[in-house]
Amino acid sequence: MDYPRMDINVNFKETNFALITTRQTRENFASLATDLVCGQHKIVSAYDGSYIFPLYVYETDELPLLEPAPTSAPGGRSPNLDEKFTQEFAQKLNLEFIADGKGDQTQTFGPEDIFNYIYAVFHSPTYRKRYAEFLKIDFPRVPLTSQTQLFWQLAKLGDELVQIHLMKTQLDEIVGFPIEGDNLIEKITYTEPTEKQNGRVYINKTQYIDNVSSEIYNFYIGGYQVCHKWLKDRKDRKFTYDDFDHYSQIVAILQRTIELMKNIDKIIENYGGFPIQ
Repeated sequence: MDYPRMDINVNFKETNFALITTRQTRENFASLATDLVCGQHKIVSAYDGSYIFPLYVYETDELPLLEPAPTSAPGGRSPNLDEKFTQEFAQKLNLEFIADGKGDQTQTFGPEDIFNYIYAVFHSPTYRKRYAEFLKIDFPRVPLTSQTQLFWQLAKLGDELVQIHLMKTQLDEIVGFPIEGDNLIEKITYTEPTEKQNGRVYINKTQYIDNVSSEIYNFYIGGYQVCHKWLKDRKDRKFTYDDFDHYSQIVAILQRTIELMKNIDKIIENYGGFPIQ
């Protein structure tokens, strides 16, 4: 990390999470949730800078750029959301906006509901394709809906996406590592599934991670092919049991992400599709 970026990263001293996205990109658009201090470059794009948007900002002397109003929320935090934006959204949904946490889904909604809704929309394959040219030249725009049920359904799927991307949820293991050897990560190659065998990610000439579909192996976040890059960054190291446990979670998370992205598109289509009303 080149600079500490204290005006942003100081907010991660306490419980928080943030949206990472791009303002413009030469690659496919991507967004990612984080609850950790992070740098500016090479997060959701291999070549372009990333922008970090904390959901909450904390009252502190170290924040010369952000001056949240005091609240009764944990740590004196405030939602990092423009008041005009929350008022407009509240009016559309006919719900009351509360300044911390989640709403009751009947009369109120909160910052985390908005975050989850945005995260779901940004993971819609149709959104990314329909607005691809705009996403190359500016920040992604958030379409506001006046359909309350659509909002809550997307917020629910977005919440699940956030939780698995932060690795807060343990998913069932779907891969294996069946061949004994020296476990040294050398040349990473992939063999497509056939009628007789599953897709395999080889870490050397003989050892492989079994049951990785081509859809999962070829899944990109921004400019990064996740399953390949994670191993490539560990070349010439031993593939340990802990590494396998972590990699198996990555594969399961990507599988569930693909499923959720398809479900997000189906739900939006059920409510009239894009542009969201």
